[in-house]
Amino acid sequence: MPYSYMSLQELASFLGLDRRRAERMAKRGDIPCQKVGGDLRFNRAQITEWLQQHMGTLNRSKLANMDAGITASRQADPEEMIVVPLLRAEATSVNLGARTKNSVLKELVALAQETDLVYDGEELLEALIRREELCSTAMEGGIAIPHPRRPRPYEIAEPILVVALNRQGIGFGAPDGRLTDLFFMTASQDDHHHLHILARLCRMLRDGRLANKLRETTTTEQMTAIMRQSELDVISDAM
Repeated sequence: MPYSYMSLQELASFLGLDRRRAERMAKRGDIPCQKVGGDLRFNRAQITEWLQQHMGTLNRSKLANMDAGITASRQADPEEMIVVPLLRAEATSVNLGARTKNSVLKELVALAQETDLVYDGEELLEALIRREELCSTAMEGGIAIPHPRRPRPYEIAEPILVVALNRQGIGFGAPDGRLTDLFFMTASQDDHHHLHILARLCRMLRDGRLANKLRETTTTEQMTAIMRQSELDVISDAM
């Protein structure tokens, strides 16, 4: 239900925050909210968009708490892999050839279409472009996680993850001005799963070790194995 509302307690649990801290952030305007009958209410779609724009700036501890909160809200197993099950050989590339931002997005969508899980590639591409126009999905460290602003139940059959390395790097609007060479394009059918993928990916990428290992890969098999070990490591850290 991407347009439903959450209470303060539901939001705090969802984000893995202490209730009082969530309330302070909301009252300061750090988190988008509305007052309904004297109570704080949080539009799920607005929270999703806010998280998408801020998740890449969160530290390891906050990402771990958020990951745990979303895991609980989805009633998922804490040991469940979120990222690895989405990896497909046909949707990975160790030598993406694009030279511009829009051509990167086109090639990422083309890889996604190789999975036969995309109903409407043109609409998915347009959603990615609109999201980049709002705010670049590039993070520090040469990484970008292109994704639509909203769940895409009509464009995809299942959640999708494309992992690609562009060895020369391109300007993608990173906050540190660095060229972006690693891309993780994802799209899902509901906001809970979408945010869970983003939170888990950001956790895996936070310290830079995963990115550096992926840059050394020469095959998609190596890329998948490295991603698997990285996700196992973050799950183990939470146990």
